[in-house]
Amino acid sequence: MARLAQRAGYNLGANLNASEDALAFSPFHDSWINRFIAAEQSGRSLSASAAQRMEQDFRSALEKHLPGAITLRWGWKAPRTVYLLPFIHAQFPDCKFIHVLRDGRDMAFSKNQNQLRKHGCAVLKWNERWFNPQPLLSIRLWERVNLLAADYGEAHLKENYHRVRFEDLCYKPASTIDGIMKFLGAEIDIESAIRAEISPPASIGRWRRRPPQLVARLERAAAVSLRKFGYLDQRQ
Repeated sequence: MARLAQRAGYNLGANLNASEDALAFSPFHDSWINRFIAAEQSGRSLSASAAQRMEQDFRSALEKHLPGAITLRWGWKAPRTVYLLPFIHAQFPDCKFIHVLRDGRDMAFSKNQNQLRKHGCAVLKWNERWFNPQPLLSIRLWERVNLLAADYGEAHLKENYHRVRFEDLCYKPASTIDGIMKFLGAEIDIESAIRAEISPPASIGRWRRRPPQLVARLERAAAVSLRKFGYLDQRQ
């Protein structure tokens, strides 16, 4: 997704890892996501002093991400931005947000559970975390975070919100990339982008190789989001 945006002429910074994630935002996310979520879930805002520090830390991270003048088309790829969409929108009222989703059942069985480890304690209630297997905790986190982002994007960002399923990018790349480029207001050679950037991983659909009883439990736990995002019924 980041490389597609770069092909569209967006400056996503230079301090990136192998996955094109913007490294400058990692300390900011580590410091503020849980505090921001806790305030949001309690129905209150951060204190004035905390909100000011959060904004200062964000601006510092942004300066490290794109030192100097910001160009017309710029942005960043950092998956954990999804936790802070209301904050980002407040900073940039005209921002565009591409919400990339992958089947929560696949995410539940991923070896990478960094988000659950870092933010599960803030997103999930304490009684949800007791005596439950890791895949169930993972899909509950996936459901809650993505539903909040989708609801916020649809209600507040409106035409500046665009949702993309990872599976569609892999298996229906032409129409999916065309939609992304229309959203970004850009034109690229879609066929060359497909050849260069799209390579579906073998891990797609890994949930199908897991015990059916456990998968059924995950589907019950995240039925609302799996259905909303077109996974539960379409089985893809």
